[in-house]
Amino acid sequence: MPDPQGFLHIRKKDAPKRPASERIHDWREIYADQPPVERNREVSVQARRCMDCGIPFCHSGSSGCPLGNLIPEWNDLARRGRWDAAIDRLHATNNFPEFTGRVCPAPCEAACVLSIAENDTGGSVTIKRIEQAIADTAWEAGTITPQLPTINTGKKVAVVGSGPAGLAAAQQLTRAGHDVTVYERDDRLGGLLRYGIPAFKLDKSVLDQRLSQMRAEGTHFVIECEVGVDVRVETLSEQYDAVVLAVGALRARDDDSIPGRDLQGVHLAMSHLVPSNREGEGDGPTPLSAHGKHVVIIGGGDTGADCLGTAHRQGAASVTQLDYNPEPPSERDDARSPWPAWPLVLRTSPAHAEGGVRRYQVAVRRFVGDEGGNLRAMVLAEVEVKRDADGRRSIVPIGEEVELPCDMALFAIGFDGVEHMALLDEYGLSLNRRGVLSCGPDYQTTVPGVFVCGDAHRGASLVVWAIAEGRSAAQGVDTYLMGHSELPAPVHPTALPLAVSR
Repeated sequence: MPDPQGFLHIRKKDAPKRPASERIHDWREIYADQPPVERNREVSVQARRCMDCGIPFCHSGSSGCPLGNLIPEWNDLARRGRWDAAIDRLHATNNFPEFTGRVCPAPCEAACVLSIAENDTGGSVTIKRIEQAIADTAWEAGTITPQLPTINTGKKVAVVGSGPAGLAAAQQLTRAGHDVTVYERDDRLGGLLRYGIPAFKLDKSVLDQRLSQMRAEGTHFVIECEVGVDVRVETLSEQYDAVVLAVGALRARDDDSIPGRDLQGVHLAMSHLVPSNREGEGDGPTPLSAHGKHVVIIGGGDTGADCLGTAHRQGAASVTQLDYNPEPPSERDDARSPWPAWPLVLRTSPAHAEGGVRRYQVAVRRFVGDEGGNLRAMVLAEVEVKRDADGRRSIVPIGEEVELPCDMALFAIGFDGVEHMALLDEYGLSLNRRGVLSCGPDYQTTVPGVFVCGDAHRGASLVVWAIAEGRSAAQGVDTYLMGHSELPAPVHPTALPLAVSR
């Protein structure tokens, strides 16, 4: 251990945030701007808290980081101010640490040994903050440059989808010497990084600088091109030696059974987030602004929190977030979620600190509209979640109904899997019972030469899992094309996704 008493004498200190009263008036990232020297001095001190555990649970794929990030190693390099070496260790397992350092919920911190006795130790190492500081320092210093392939294999690979999984697969395969083209159906690259995650969590310039690096390395990009519609799968098969499907799992859950669901003002969460992000890109005002409205968000996960922060910045009159589950405890319950598992605790995102109300153990009974068919209120009831002998869940009303003013309701209750799209029919691929695409341990589907990764394989999950899957699929593709691969070995395909709600 480089500093055996560091965690005893140094208290945990998260990155400073801008005041909520200030940041809700703009779309800049929520964290305060710190001079690099000051930031790195603080981060180096925080890195001294790392215990360099004999068994570092923080980078265990089953409980901590699915990328297997070598966290104790780059913590020590940050402690010593070796920022150039730290980014090398970080890039050894993670293509895009500037993304994960901003938007990952940090399962590594939940699995940190210092989180066992949080009141005594001050809590986990600030791994996420250290990771972002390493990445930002490298970009500022010009350390991150294009890594040009040293060979040309003569093989061509198409990657369908430019989210984090597709980008990770593309970068790995380009660096292995293959000719890689990424197809994106939207008008800009990035998938959910571009249009799903608000700019106050991930400024889009951070995404653009990485895309510039990938272009310089030789990766090709084609936008506004939907495979199966604008270009036939047959054409793709003729032009490329392998195809990677990184099409995401954007089929949103809905509830058409609720009376009044068809009223004007009831929307899916992504119908709100996507045009809001497009407005930030300069595409004109969003048609679904929360300005002056009483907004109710149905769902207590990360997507709901993104809607919450967006509604604040658009000037909502009020924002309420609903969750049918009981309010989680403020501290880990070792009986229900023992360390190092992801803990079931009350999480307050920066968006929650900006305002709004959270209501637990309630569910929508019906939407109420005016004579013109516009939403004006919703009726709630207190509920209890019950499960039968087979584990099937039911939500049972137990209290009186209450009417809540509402003229914008947003469903943020998760995703059911891969959208139904033409390319699946053309390939003859069908979705499994989880609504996603199955594959073998090499990430190859039942169609030879066609691979899958990210949410399209796992279901809606975390950006860190998307990158891990992209890297794993790239290793499978490289082996398929060349008979062997020097790319990093894949994450074990049977690893289970974290139970983090979206």
